[in-house]
Amino acid sequence: MEGNTKKKVLVLGATGSIGTSTIDCIKKYPERFELAGFSANSDEKGFERLKSEFPGAAAVLVSRDGTDALIAMISGTEADVAVNGIAGAAGLFPSKAVLESGKDLALANKETAVMAGNLIIPLAQRTGKKILPVDSEHSAVFHLIEAYGRESVDEIILTASGGPFRTWPEEKIARATVQDALKHPTWSMGSKITVDSASLANKGLEVMEACVLFNINPEKVKVTVHPQSLVHSFIRTRDGDLYCQASYPDMRRPILSALCWPEKKGNLLEKFTFDAPCEMTFEPPRKSAFPLLGIAYKAAVLRGGYPVAFNASNEEAVNAFLKGAFSFSGLAEITAEVMENDWGGTPASFEEVADVDSRARETARGIIKRFIQK
Repeated sequence: MEGNTKKKVLVLGATGSIGTSTIDCIKKYPERFELAGFSANSDEKGFERLKSEFPGAAAVLVSRDGTDALIAMISGTEADVAVNGIAGAAGLFPSKAVLESGKDLALANKETAVMAGNLIIPLAQRTGKKILPVDSEHSAVFHLIEAYGRESVDEIILTASGGPFRTWPEEKIARATVQDALKHPTWSMGSKITVDSASLANKGLEVMEACVLFNINPEKVKVTVHPQSLVHSFIRTRDGDLYCQASYPDMRRPILSALCWPEKKGNLLEKFTFDAPCEMTFEPPRKSAFPLLGIAYKAAVLRGGYPVAFNASNEEAVNAFLKGAFSFSGLAEITAEVMENDWGGTPASFEEVADVDSRARETARGIIKRFIQK
C-alpha cells in the first residue's frame, strides 16, 4: 500500500485466539488498518460485542447464518487482506474464497495447506494474490527466505515448545488427562491446537504446511524442541550456516508482519533483548513418546490424500479426547489406524478434498466408537 492508505482487513474466526490478536492489532493501529468484515463460529456474545464496536464492518455468525453466508461475506466485502484464523478443516473453503475474490490470504489455518496444498498454491498464482503465513514458525521462515532467497535454502528447522509433556516419561504421557493436555507452558490458544501441541500433532501439521508453502521435501524440514519459544524457526543455507528469527512469544508479531507486508513497520511490541540473562535450549523431539509427529512425516512423504486423512482423523480423535472418551495415547492409536487405509490418489479439486476428509472422518469415528466400547 502506498502513502497513508489504510489496509482493509477481513478477520475470519474473530473471537478465537488469532482473531482476538488481529483485532487488537487493528485497534492499536487505526491509522494503518480498517476492519472491513469479520466472522465468528458460535461465540454469540463475542460476536455481538464486535458488532457494536465495529458497526460498519460486515459480520457473519456461522452457527446462525451458515457457511454460505460466510463465503458470500468473504466474496462480497471489499478488503485487501483476510486473516484466516478459523480452526480446523472448516477453514479450507474460506481460504479458497479469499483468493478467488482477489484478496491476499494471511494464513493461520494450517489445514488449508495440509489438505489442499496442490490446489491452493496454484490458485494463489492464478489470482496473483499472496499467501502470507501467520503461524509464528512459518512467518519466521517466510521472512528468512525473503532475506536470503529460496535458492539459498537447504533446510528448514521448525521449533516446538515441547508442550506440557516434554519431560514426562512415556507411560505417564499415555495416561494424561484433558486437563493435563490443556496446560500449555508458553502459548494461550484454543483447546484443539493446545492438545495438538501437547501431542506434537500440531508440529506434524506444520511440517506438512512448510513443505507446501516453501516447496520443499519433507526430509528437508526438521523439528527441534525449544521450550523457551524465543526462536521461532531456522533456515540452513546451502553453505551449512544457520539463520533464525527470534522474538518474545506474541502472536501479534507475525500477524502484524502479515498485515504490513511487504513493508516492515515499527510497532509497540516488546523487543527481544539481551539486557538480562537469557537461556535458550534445543533438543531433538522424543519420537517414541510423541508418535503423531512420525505419522505426520509419513503422510507428508506419501502425499495424495494422506495429509487430508491425517488431519481429519486427528481432529476427530481430539474432539473425542476433549469429551473424556479415552486417554491421551488414544490420539495416536486412532490416527495411526486410519492411516493404515489406502488414501492414495491426489485430490484434483476442493470437492475431492472434502470427500477424502469426509471418508477419513467416518473411518475415524468407527475406530473411536470401538475405543469407547473397550
